[in-house]
Formats: sequence, C-alpha cells, structure tokens
Amino acid sequence: MARILITGSNSGFGKLAALTLARDGHDVIATMRNPAHADALLAEAEGFSLQVRTLDVCDSESVDAALHDAITIDVVVNNAGYEVQSAVEQLTDEILLRQLDTNVVGPMRCIRAVMPEWRERGSGVIVNVSSIAGRVGSPYAGAYSASKFGLEGMTESLHFEVSTAGIRVHLIEPGSFATGFQDKIVRPDSWSGSIFEERAHQFRDARGALHDPSAPAPDPQDVADAIVRAATDPSMPFRTLVGSDAQLIDSVKSSMLFEDFETAMRTTLDWHD
Repeated sequence: MARILITGSNSGFGKLAALTLARDGHDVIATMRNPAHADALLAEAEGFSLQVRTLDVCDSESVDAALHDAITIDVVVNNAGYEVQSAVEQLTDEILLRQLDTNVVGPMRCIRAVMPEWRERGSGVIVNVSSIAGRVGSPYAGAYSASKFGLEGMTESLHFEVSTAGIRVHLIEPGSFATGFQDKIVRPDSWSGSIFEERAHQFRDARGALHDPSAPAPDPQDVADAIVRAATDPSMPFRTLVGSDAQLIDSVKSSMLFEDFETAMRTTLDWHD
C-alpha cells in the first residue's frame, strides 16, 4: 500500500479521492489550508489510515513543512485549485496572478518539495488535477484556462524530465461535475450586472445541451476513481479525460481546425453570441 498526499482535500474531488484511497487501505495525508474544515472528512474516514495536515499551496514554507518527510511519501496529488470567472478585459493583475499562483505555481511548489529525494530514491508518482479547460478555452474562463493550460504544459515537460528517474506523472481532466466547486468561483467587482455576466449565463445554458437530460447527473466519484487509478496503477495513460462532455469537446476540437471547431460548437450549442 502507498503513502499518498492530496492537496485541497476538504471538499470535492480531493475529499472523495482521499476517502476512496483510505478505504482501499492506503495511508492518506489529506491536506488543506484550514484544518478546521476537516471534521466531515475525519468523521467519514474513521477507522482508516488518514491524517490531516495544513498546507497552503501559495506559501512555500507551508508546502515545505507539509512535505518535510517527502522520502516517505509515494504519491502527491495536486488537486487544490479554484476558478476565476471574468472577461479577459476585466481581469486585474492581482486576480490573474492569484489564479496562476494557486493553480500553476502551487503544484510546482509541491513537486519541487519532493523531487530531489524521489529522484535519488528512483520512484514516485505525481497526479495533477487539471480540467477540460486546460484543453479548450471557453468564454469568461480566460484566467482559469490560462492556469490549466499552464499546468498541462508544465506537467508534460515534467513527464519528459523525470520518466527516466522512475517517476510517473499523470493529468486528470474533468468536465463539469457538481461538487460545490462552482460555489467558490471568484469574480471581479465589475462582474455583477455587466454584459459579460449576462452572456456567461447564456453560454452556461447553451452548454447544457451537451448533457442528455434523461441521463443521470455526472458522478464526481468518477473523477476520484480516475485520481485513484492514476496514483496506484502504472498502466494508466499520461492524460485521462473524465466525463462525457469533456471527452466530446476534446475529441471534436482535436479532429479539426479551430475555425471549424468554433462553427461546430456554436451550432451544437445554438450559441451565436
């Protein structure tokens, strides 16, 4: 059984993955910025090997403290993150830099904290939780897509750099899932009441056309299961899309020119803003 550290474990995919791994018999280190939010996780994990540590991915000292025993850790799952919703022209430097710091630099800090000892040991697994937004940009998600495109590029580079050292690297790319993630979206002060807010609602409603209304709602556990497989199964591919919407969007985009993709998606969504 492996010793696995997961960032952003107080809710959503991180919490589900932590519980699944613990129930499978792994030794889980569930990290979060505020351990006061760990009560529900600890209650559900009672009887299993799961501990909580404080880790703020935007704070190098916090990262180093949480990963002080890197040589004993087999897997790091970089799951912590959030989304900024904004038109690109509304973004302030502060909002954009905070988005990139959390979603790109944060995982890098965790990777940097373990890699020297892992390289010497000759083993380890990095699982970076990205998004379909790291494959396809959508309106009013420019900062979020920038962070996830950046994470994907960094992760590909990391793979080439460490694969000969016995270290596996994986990307998990979820589509839309109901996890409470949407409740934590950050928006600029100028968002409310703007034309961009109205158009974003129109796009959200149009994107609902990608889901079959008669089908069950996408299950966030599917993402947690993909994280678990990437952490524990050497046969897992480098990149795993999760969710029918993510698979559809990615397959369509990768099969044609961007201009044709735009036409196809606008037609499918009946979205001609």
